[in-house]
Amino acid sequence: MKYLFIIALLFSAVLLTGCAALQEEISIPDDLTEAFTTASVTTAATTTKVTTTTALTTTVVTTTKKVDPPADLVMNCLGTVEAGAEITLDSFITERNVELKDGSALLNTSGLGYFNAEVPYLYDGAEFTQTLQYFVADTTEPLIINPGRECYHKVETEFDLNQYIGFADNFDKYPSLTYEGEIDPDTVGSYLLNVTVTDSSGNFSAWDVVINVVEEVPKSVDTNPRVNYSDFISRYDGEDVRFGIDVSAWQGDIDYKAVRDAGCSFVIMRAGYYYSKLIPDDYFSKNLKNAAAAGLDIGVYFYTTDRTEEGVREHVRWIAEQLDGQKLDLPIAFDWEEFAHFQQYGISIRDLNDVYAAFADEVRKQGYQPMLYSSKIFLDTVWSERSKAAAPVWLAHYVDETTYTGEYAIWQESAYGRIPGIDGDVDMDIQYLKQKID
Repeated sequence: MKYLFIIALLFSAVLLTGCAALQEEISIPDDLTEAFTTASVTTAATTTKVTTTTALTTTVVTTTKKVDPPADLVMNCLGTVEAGAEITLDSFITERNVELKDGSALLNTSGLGYFNAEVPYLYDGAEFTQTLQYFVADTTEPLIINPGRECYHKVETEFDLNQYIGFADNFDKYPSLTYEGEIDPDTVGSYLLNVTVTDSSGNFSAWDVVINVVEEVPKSVDTNPRVNYSDFISRYDGEDVRFGIDVSAWQGDIDYKAVRDAGCSFVIMRAGYYYSKLIPDDYFSKNLKNAAAAGLDIGVYFYTTDRTEEGVREHVRWIAEQLDGQKLDLPIAFDWEEFAHFQQYGISIRDLNDVYAAFADEVRKQGYQPMLYSSKIFLDTVWSERSKAAAPVWLAHYVDETTYTGEYAIWQESAYGRIPGIDGDVDMDIQYLKQKID
């Protein structure tokens, strides 16, 4: 009877705990340990499991407090958000009294209309989910990237306005292009067209374009002054920076020792490029070997027009194969420059940012650091804040003093440099040492 009394006492202790946590040691007589190696007791609020050790001398009884969602939960959100916008839960939720599990998670803005967001949050050590409804609307007019300045069309050739202008939309992959006015491509003259680009939600941008139909399209004249690398260095020396170049097959054979001795500390080299297929840069392997032999720090860039996430991931894996385990001192940069006629690619601005995000993610998976290369105008208009914050930025802006206000780690200051060891022009770059590149 003594043994039964102890067991009854044990069960009573379990039932009395209710929702309160209990952890204590209870001794079990030696001649009962084999009969009660494991026992399980379940109440409406808790489950208690009794487990003995190998010695079968003691057991621990634990109950876990049942946590209900907060009765006074406050979680208010924006009622309407912009289609294609990158909105985190932190910015979407305007008022709350609980901790979000992941405030950096992105809201789904890939469609139009009403959406439900399942928002995980933490309360009293437990995780819950709150459903919030919101409306996605497209209220942003298309972006005119290339308005068509000084448009020359050769007489008696087929006319397509898309050849002279470029535009994109934050959400719509295929905004429509229309124009008013007449043009006779078979007759020399100047023709004024009023152009309109309209997205699927009815937002539009309109402007005037003059098309000059001519016998011969004038060739562009390069009037850019060339800059000696020594003058380039002296202009910015003493600003906690170091100097480099970026190269491709256009520079041909390079004497990297002469480049180094001219004051160059790093080189960013093209691995290849993609239009309809991936093409390796003819000089990549040679540049990689010779720049390393000269003691220069090395980074890589890849020029692409790929519009798919899986496509750029495959290209990153290809770059990693070419590197064959070689470590880099600088990142692998994503280089998209096909903005003059952006509409031909059938993607939105959001899509392009997603493609870069996939590229950057795959670069990290391959053990390298990503970087975004772009000119000031597109950093200001096309690339999202999330894209610019996700990795270092390589700014292209050919001025003596940039007016770009965002963060950037490297500045491509000129495309018209002259340096010993290279015949012809070369891009000249400045790395800001305060902006850390892992």
